[in-house]
Amino acid sequence: MTDFDLVIDRSDSSSLKWEKYRDRDIIPMWVADMDFPSPDPIIQALKGRVSHGIFGYTLPPRSLVNAAVDYIEQEFSWQVDPSWLVWIPGLVTGINVSCRACGEPGQSVLTHVPAYPPFLSAPGLSGRKLSTLPMHVDGTWKFDRASLNNTAALNAGMFLLCNPHNPTGRVFTKDELLQIAEFCMAHSLVLCSDEIHNGLVLDRDKKHVPAASISPEIADLTITLMAPSKTFNLPGMGCSFAVIPNSRIRQRFTETMEGIVPHVTCLGYTAAEAAFAHGRAWHRGLIQYLRHSRHEVESCVARLPRLSMEHTEATYLAWIDTRQLGLDDPVRFFEDRGVGLSNGADFGMPGFVRLNFACPRSRLMQALQRISDAVSSK
Repeated sequence: MTDFDLVIDRSDSSSLKWEKYRDRDIIPMWVADMDFPSPDPIIQALKGRVSHGIFGYTLPPRSLVNAAVDYIEQEFSWQVDPSWLVWIPGLVTGINVSCRACGEPGQSVLTHVPAYPPFLSAPGLSGRKLSTLPMHVDGTWKFDRASLNNTAALNAGMFLLCNPHNPTGRVFTKDELLQIAEFCMAHSLVLCSDEIHNGLVLDRDKKHVPAASISPEIADLTITLMAPSKTFNLPGMGCSFAVIPNSRIRQRFTETMEGIVPHVTCLGYTAAEAAFAHGRAWHRGLIQYLRHSRHEVESCVARLPRLSMEHTEATYLAWIDTRQLGLDDPVRFFEDRGVGLSNGADFGMPGFVRLNFACPRSRLMQALQRISDAVSSK
């Protein structure tokens, strides 16, 4: 059983998250990387694979494919044909490949803001234009139906969706997903759905719905991107996959990868299979722990004047509105007071910050105290 309260020193592990503030008294709560050890079955599987001693080019093992398909069916009641899976070394790779594979150069890629930063950069890197549609707050972060209707004339080839949503933590309902899918069908858009946080739904009354699982018609226009990396803390293992039922879209996706995208490593495959096959008990403990931590974050923000946030339904990321503080640079403000957060401007929404609360509770409470002291002194 994992002790999620255990504080592990990551300072000498070449951690992207921790190296950013090396030799500075700043608690890093920015990049979406948990400070918990991965499930023991994954660690043991990796040790077993390392003992083999040969690390050559590796095909996705049939046992992994079966484990992934079984996991998707058991968790989301979606029956996936193994032939639909395309293995890739990361979700960001999948986003960029999708932008290149769908539509034509010069066309637009649509997405909502705020958005995970690669959503905003991938279209331009792929020779496409970026068109953003604002989300709005009405008790929670929502899609704006009017903004969809106003984009009907855009020369677009794809819609980028993130569900559960990073950074707002929304779990979109079936009706909301239908609204997006119907828009895509009406305008012949491919729907690329980043569902990397699908295993991190925190609200007991909510459930992740893969957009492609709603109907065969929606599945036929959808690229679904998934990975065990967020749910089981394996981002450094670099193993993800795309689920693409439409053979034509799948062929364009795989052809776009040729000569550019490296193969997944043997250790990435090993870790992914162990996660899907043996990670559920650890996962249950994680969700319980994150629910408590979410409560601490939301309670802290609610107590502080001029800070606000909507309820985080999923993920371990809190999307906090600092605009009433009147700060020119909210990230620098909190860094100067010992907490490293993600900049809302990178998500297309200046004035917000994103806080990663997937860390031991003692570290979280220390960071929240520093935030409280900083706001109280402003």
